[in-house]
Amino acid sequence: MADDSIVLGAGCFWCTEAVLKMFPGIKDITVGYTGGNVPNPTYGQVCHGHTGHIEVALVEYDPKIISLDKILEIFFSMHDPTSKDKQGADSGSQYRSAIFYNDQEQKEIIERRMLEEQKEHEKPIVTEVKKLDKFYPAEDYHKDYYKNNPLQPYCMLVIRPKLSKIKKEFGL
Repeated sequence: MADDSIVLGAGCFWCTEAVLKMFPGIKDITVGYTGGNVPNPTYGQVCHGHTGHIEVALVEYDPKIISLDKILEIFFSMHDPTSKDKQGADSGSQYRSAIFYNDQEQKEIIERRMLEEQKEHEKPIVTEVKKLDKFYPAEDYHKDYYKNNPLQPYCMLVIRPKLSKIKKEFGL
């Protein structure tokens, strides 16, 4: 795990990966699972919602090009951090909003960003903030899912509009 990395859960990990890949300074993204109690979970197990794991993206970034604070700003824009266990049509604890940090410095940046973001929301932000324990990479076919499956209905109906929104919001 790189020092300049953060693990984000913003609903479906295909969306998180597709959105963040648009930004300069994102070096690599590995989709996977964390936060639960089943070692080496599979996509099927996580989808059923009985593992405690969340669909997440391990984001490696170059802090000379993009700051953690900017990544968090994007994170809070790409999903509804006030929605518990649900993002759009995806519902279940595996889609909860969460940030898994590596060290105290990251935790402090996250806490400051959350205070700023709360000012933009009437409802309380329910994003979990926890120290990263174990990260389990997802199966290979999830990597670059949107790029490899742009005509798949979920990609067209959910990911594409999210990408358009973020492009407009961040001037990409």
